[in-house]
Amino acid sequence: MTALMLLPAPHSFALSGHGGCGLSRNFLSRIKRHTVVKMSSKGSLDEEFQGRKRLYLGIDFGTSGARYALIDKQGIVHSEGKRTYGQTNVAMNRASSWKETLLSLLEDLPPTLCPYISSISIDGTSATTLIIDSTTGEPLCKPFLYNESCPDALPFVTSLAPENHTVCAGSSTLSKLVSWWNSHNSDKGNAILMHQSDWLLWLLHGKLGVSDYNNALKVGYDPETESYPSWLVSQPFSYLLPTVKPPGTPIESIKEDMRKQFGFPKDCVVCTGTTDSIAAFLAAGATLPGKAVTSLGSTLAIKLLSTSRIEDSRFGVYSHRLDDKWLVGGASNTGGAVLRQIFTDDQLELLSQQINPLVASTLDYYPLPAYGERFPIADPNMQPRLHPRPENDVHYLHGILESIARIEAKAFGLLKELGATEVEEVYTAGGGAKNEAWRKIRERVLGIPVRRAEHTEAAYGAALLALKGACQ
Repeated sequence: MTALMLLPAPHSFALSGHGGCGLSRNFLSRIKRHTVVKMSSKGSLDEEFQGRKRLYLGIDFGTSGARYALIDKQGIVHSEGKRTYGQTNVAMNRASSWKETLLSLLEDLPPTLCPYISSISIDGTSATTLIIDSTTGEPLCKPFLYNESCPDALPFVTSLAPENHTVCAGSSTLSKLVSWWNSHNSDKGNAILMHQSDWLLWLLHGKLGVSDYNNALKVGYDPETESYPSWLVSQPFSYLLPTVKPPGTPIESIKEDMRKQFGFPKDCVVCTGTTDSIAAFLAAGATLPGKAVTSLGSTLAIKLLSTSRIEDSRFGVYSHRLDDKWLVGGASNTGGAVLRQIFTDDQLELLSQQINPLVASTLDYYPLPAYGERFPIADPNMQPRLHPRPENDVHYLHGILESIARIEAKAFGLLKELGATEVEEVYTAGGGAKNEAWRKIRERVLGIPVRRAEHTEAAYGAALLALKGACQ
C-alpha cells in the first residue's frame, strides 16, 4: 500500500504540516511502498504494530455502494473492503439500505484490528438529504438523492438567496428542504435536516443535528463566516438546520452498544465527515494552490485548490472550504456514462491501445449521456453531440476522449476567468484514471502535467479525517 499526505493538526486542513498529525509537503516526494500489517500464524498482531496501537477508520458512501479504509498514523492501509447497497424498489427504504450497508462494513472489519480503532469518519454524496424525526432518528419521508431536483421550490429559493448563490439550483439541499416544508402537512415540530453522512454517523454516536461545513454548503451555510446567513436564519424552517462543525471534528465517543457489538475501544471517537468528492480530493494528496483533482467516473468532476473563493450558479461553480484555501469546481455530465452507452469495457481497453494520443482528433463532439449539462455550461436543455460517427471505432473513441478533454480544459479556463487560481497540475481519480491514452490526450489538450492520483478511494480521505479528529 502507499503512504500519502496526512491531514494536519486540530481544527485545520492546513497544508503546511506544522504540529499534531500534520506532515510536510515534502512527504509526497518521499512516498514509500508499505505492506499490510503482518499477522502471526495464530492470527495475532505482530509486535511492531502492537507498539503503535492506533488505527483510523474512514467509510465512503457513494452512489452505488460503500467502502472502508483502515489506516495508521503513517497512512499505511491495514484493511479495505466494500459493499454494494441492498436492492430496494421502495424509495423510503433507501435509508434502511444505507444502515444495513454500514453495519455490514463494520462486520467486515478484521476483529483483531477493531480494538485499535481510535476514530471513525464517514463521507456521503453531496446534497443527499434526509428529514429526520428528532425524537426517534427515523426519516419522515424518503431521502432526497444528490441528483434529485425540486423545481417547485426553486422560485422561492432564488428570491431568498443572493444572486447566483450555490443554493440557487433545483438539486440543492435548500431546494429539497423548501420542497418538503411546503408539501408536508403534518406537525413539523420534531423535524431536523441531516445529510447522508450526518445520519450514518449519528447511528454510531447518537447525537442528532450535527453536520460539517462541506455537506452544509448547499443548504446555505457560509463556511467563510462560519455561520448561516441572516436571509436563511430568518425563515420559519431554519430550526431544522443542523449545527455545523469543521470536517474531522470529534463529536462523541461511539455508542456503548456499537462499541460492544464490534469490539471498538472505549476511547473510540466519531468525527464529522464530508462529501464524497472532498474525501476523494484529500485522498489524492494535492496540497498546493493550482493543484487540481479531476474525477473521471460516470461524470467528470473537477476540484481546484485556490486562494480565492468562487461561487456562480450560472456556470455550476461553487467552492468548498479547505482551511484557509478553497476547493473550487463543478461537475459536468460528460464522462464514463456516455462511453459505456457506446462501448463495452473490453472495447474501451482494446480501442484505447490503438489511439495515438499525441495526434489531435479533428472530430468535435459534446458527449453527454442524455440532454442537460451542469458545468462548465449550465444548460438543462443542452443536447448531446456525438455525430458524425466515423466508420473506424478507434477514430470515434479518440474523438470522444479528446472532446471530453476539451470540456475539462474549458472548465479550468472558466474557473480562471472567474478569479480562481490558475491550474498548474492535475491529479486524476476514478475509473478513467486507468486509461493511459486518455491521460496523454488530456495532458496535451490541457498543456500541463496530468498524473494518476496515488490513492483514488474516497474512503482513504475519510480515514484521514478520522486521523485528524483523533489528534484534537
